[in-house]
Amino acid sequence: MRLKLNDLSQPENIDFAKLTLEIQQWGRELGFQQIGISDIDLQTAEQRLQSWLGKNFHGAMEYMSRHGNKRTQPELLIPGTIRVISARMDYLPNETDDPRDILDHEQRAYISRYALGRDYHKVVRKRLASLAERISDRVGNYGYRVFVDSAPVLEKPIAEKAGLGWIGKHTNLINRSAGSWFFLGEIFTDLDLPVDIPESSHCGTCRSCIDVCPTQAIIGPYKLDARRCISYLTIELKESIPLEFRKAIGNRIYGCDDCQLFCPWNKFAKHSDEADFMPRHKLDTADLVDLFAWDEDTWLKNTAGSAIRRIGFERWLRNIAVALGNAKSSDAVINSLRARLPRSSELLREHIQWALQQHNAVQ
Repeated sequence: MRLKLNDLSQPENIDFAKLTLEIQQWGRELGFQQIGISDIDLQTAEQRLQSWLGKNFHGAMEYMSRHGNKRTQPELLIPGTIRVISARMDYLPNETDDPRDILDHEQRAYISRYALGRDYHKVVRKRLASLAERISDRVGNYGYRVFVDSAPVLEKPIAEKAGLGWIGKHTNLINRSAGSWFFLGEIFTDLDLPVDIPESSHCGTCRSCIDVCPTQAIIGPYKLDARRCISYLTIELKESIPLEFRKAIGNRIYGCDDCQLFCPWNKFAKHSDEADFMPRHKLDTADLVDLFAWDEDTWLKNTAGSAIRRIGFERWLRNIAVALGNAKSSDAVINSLRARLPRSSELLREHIQWALQQHNAVQ
């Protein structure tokens, strides 16, 4: 249930300090590892966003510049909002193989760990909705809206203000006791809850994420040029992947985790117990040739309920074609590429031909 904040009066006689403790407890019961509360003053984040947009670092993600100031002023997005309840849910699956050993593997595919299981939007949103309803059971009608990466919301600056962690040099949120392998979700509300103390940065002089980035997308501490980021190139970009980045992409066919995999703070990360976040269809150990052989019906079946669905079948194949171009040369790789070439779109054909060139196998 989503209530309009500006249509409701503030519930009376509420012990907000006690309610906050109850919200934290209910959050844990619903599978969240941490709950924090912030105000809605995002002036600093707004300035940083405008600077980032002004440099066109968002590339083709034009939605980042939509909605005026609603992204940085929550009260404009949802009138009546005075607080944001931020929630953290860990997602790192417990795998047999170390994900770092799969990077640039000669034949296996690498998929960002957040996308191996069920689409997190559905999982986190459902839990947040349940949390909002528990609050309603306690206080009666109040104003709220639930968000999980589904609206113009600056979730990382909000979570930082709510004490869930700090924004690291790679621009992801880092928690001192949990690393960065977690999802975020928010409840915008008109409840006058006490706010948490914002977290401060603990990156120090470390630059592991900057140095390890395959495409040098982290152009400086806390500065990400998304146009160079493999997550952007394999997920957001709808056109051809620029030639200058194809070799650096390696075997990463959906997203990239390098900056997290080599972040020292992730030695504290804990594996998730959520069944929905466990790998499906053996995507954590999949062979590139096998994935490239999927027809669209198989792809639709195997990505049902997955975040991978958002890129569509053509871009899925585009990404794998690039990875096959970077794979160890073999008859299986070359035959796989040649077999799909006659029935390919113009976009896919370009990437397959590039891949064949890498193996000196252009006919």
